[in-house]
Amino acid sequence: MNNPEMEKPKKRIWGCSIILVVALGLTGYGLVMPGKELPEISLAAEIIPWQLPIPGFKHGVPNTLPTAIFTMIVLVLVAFAYYRATRRAEKTGKESRFLIAIDAVYETVFSFIENVVGKKQALELFPMVATFFFFILFANWLGLIPGMGSIGVWGEHNGHRILIPILRGPNADLSTTLALALISLTYTQYLGFKHQGFKYLNKFINFRAPEGSSGALKPVLAIANGFVGILEIVAEISRILSFAFRLFGNVFAGEVLLMVISFLAAFVAVIPFMGLELFVGAIQALIFAMLSLIFFQMASHQH
Repeated sequence: MNNPEMEKPKKRIWGCSIILVVALGLTGYGLVMPGKELPEISLAAEIIPWQLPIPGFKHGVPNTLPTAIFTMIVLVLVAFAYYRATRRAEKTGKESRFLIAIDAVYETVFSFIENVVGKKQALELFPMVATFFFFILFANWLGLIPGMGSIGVWGEHNGHRILIPILRGPNADLSTTLALALISLTYTQYLGFKHQGFKYLNKFINFRAPEGSSGALKPVLAIANGFVGILEIVAEISRILSFAFRLFGNVFAGEVLLMVISFLAAFVAVIPFMGLELFVGAIQALIFAMLSLIFFQMASHQH
């Protein structure tokens, strides 16, 4: 008689062997039969030739816009599902796995922010910082879904007829990352005026000498403070460019890498790079959110 316990390891070995053979076969086929033509690589978002009766979209729609809208819809649906799960748990007294998972994510992110700025300020800054983190994270990860950048319509781009992808990662467009950077900077200035009042302007416009200075040194220090204020203005503006180009550059480079690897060796060969991009997408979301958090905290405290 066959022992069922002996059959299970044999089935697992056969299953793993079949998967390995299929993977090697797909890899070999991808190496022997690479793509016929490398897809068009464009820094700017391609315009989908969909004419909409909306100001700004009469000549087409940027292919990063549908993905950005889809990302927001996913986040809203997750929030709605969490709300429903919370109400259900209040009635039944039992928490679902989904509710426990979301609570664990919330507590992890909130604890991380609390360790940086303290509990009181974490309650104020958490909504904006968490929004940055989850939007960028989901946008980066959704850009890796099969079909992104490969399913599209034929149209004109820079004078050439190419296949224009219908969906492209939002953060692979400089317009999106620039908008996120502007929101971060605007909220930073809001926090500065909220916590310091008009004294916050002394950071940028201050031609007064420090208290206790006298003599010929006083006007020199006043001019020096004014010059420092000008440098602060330049630093705020350069921060926008730094935020925007850092996120855009990393996400765009990742998409180009996946595109080239898929062209050279399709199927299984691209899987390790997909894992790498998942990690990079999370790191970029964390970097943007944490840098914003630090600038928020600096603006909230008088120097």
